[in-house]
Amino acid sequence: MADDVIIRPIEPGDRAEWGRLWQGYLEFYKTTLPDDMYDLAFSRLLSGETGEFQGFLALVGDKPVGLVHYLFHRHGWRPEPVCYLQDLYADPDVRGKGLGRALITAVYAAADKAGAPSVYWLTQEGNTTARQLYDRIATPTDFMKYQRPL
Repeated sequence: MADDVIIRPIEPGDRAEWGRLWQGYLEFYKTTLPDDMYDLAFSRLLSGETGEFQGFLALVGDKPVGLVHYLFHRHGWRPEPVCYLQDLYADPDVRGKGLGRALITAVYAAADKAGAPSVYWLTQEGNTTARQLYDRIATPTDFMKYQRPL
């Protein structure tokens, strides 16, 4: 399938299909958000502002089947920016066919173009299917995430 996949930046006309894919991503992580958060997230993706989220869609034919969101930010230990890959999702019927790798590779290329040698992301420990891919294309670290209680 990877040869049939087109990866391209998210565009204004993608709102409905992007929303469908992002909803699938949020459901995977047992999260729901109000409609206005979808609108805000989508507008941020299209803003073009420095430090704001960007994204790609993966298409098979004309059908969007996957998404990735990422952003660049400063790092206290480096002069160049680093890239944080926040969201990665593929429709269940296309998983295991190279789509996730293609989306991550597109983020790697965007990071290279922006002069950001580091690309990093988080996933849940139990996300074993995705981690099989991640273990092949990235190096796991020994950092643990801590978060302020809500």
